[in-house]
Amino acid sequence: MNTANANRPKLKFRRLCDIYSIVRLAPDAPIPAWAIQGEFTSISRTADELSIVCSSDHLPIGVHSPHRWICLQLSGPFPFDLTGILLSFIEPLSTNGVPIFAISTFDTDYILIQEKFADTALQLLAQAGHTLVAG
Repeated sequence: MNTANANRPKLKFRRLCDIYSIVRLAPDAPIPAWAIQGEFTSISRTADELSIVCSSDHLPIGVHSPHRWICLQLSGPFPFDLTGILLSFIEPLSTNGVPIFAISTFDTDYILIQEKFADTALQLLAQAGHTLVAG
């Protein structure tokens, strides 16, 4: 085992109940009411896009999301000066070809994983020493 990996933080995380979608709207689009329902949502606006992560159950007909995602919440909060937290969690996934979509909040990080990779991802995270806890 790589000693750098052995010294990385071992984290606790929980899996949120819903299945999530990631959608892209026009940068000047208003934030739709369906986007802010559910246990977890994330909305980011840039000059190029309005990105929305929300429960797939709330997507209206006609709004397209190419994948279904599970969402893992790291057990925070983490101080801003603590380094390597996100890397320690996503590295076992990225080195094994598991695509992720990461979102950071003030207190913690959320990692979305395409549903078809969920079982593999959870196994890889356990092998890396991270612990899935009940939500």
